[in-house]
Amino acid sequence: MIRLALVRHADTAWSVAGRIQGRTDIPLSESGRARLRARALPPECREMNVVTSPLARCVETAALLGAPDAAREPRIAEMHWGAWEGRRLAELREELGAAMRENEARGLDFRPNGGESPREVLSRVSEWMKGLKKPTLAVTHRGVIRVVLAQATGWDMLGRPPAKLDWDAVHLFAIEDGSPKVDKLNLK
Repeated sequence: MIRLALVRHADTAWSVAGRIQGRTDIPLSESGRARLRARALPPECREMNVVTSPLARCVETAALLGAPDAAREPRIAEMHWGAWEGRRLAELREELGAAMRENEARGLDFRPNGGESPREVLSRVSEWMKGLKKPTLAVTHRGVIRVVLAQATGWDMLGRPPAKLDWDAVHLFAIEDGSPKVDKLNLK
């Protein structure tokens, strides 16, 4: 069993405004940086190997958490939202109506226009988890954490998630044979 800690990057101007970031490389906001400077990792995570998504918001989060030289791992980058990056979900729901409801009803197979599905995100993240050899803290994104939770709990990404996640907390998983099991969620 390998322990995996997942932490979401700090806020950006887009995340605060409710805009979909996806692969758009948005830097942290000043308020996001300030919140990180006041934060410490839980004791369970302090000796872990740290890796980060290559997107600037994660790289900077890792640095502010004390890991400026964290390895970049492209397989834990955020879901690609294609033409919908920069948009708000509420706007897309209003604009697309029934087509958006049908797309969202696909759960793991939901696909933004020109983007990737959560199932595709899970495929690349699962491949990465299979290769973990030591306890690891990954600075990543909401979409990545959600697909790991989905795999760990059997959630098909329809309806509410099986647990409410605090995006300022660390989420611990036990990886056995490449598959995650929930250890502790919302750890501070």
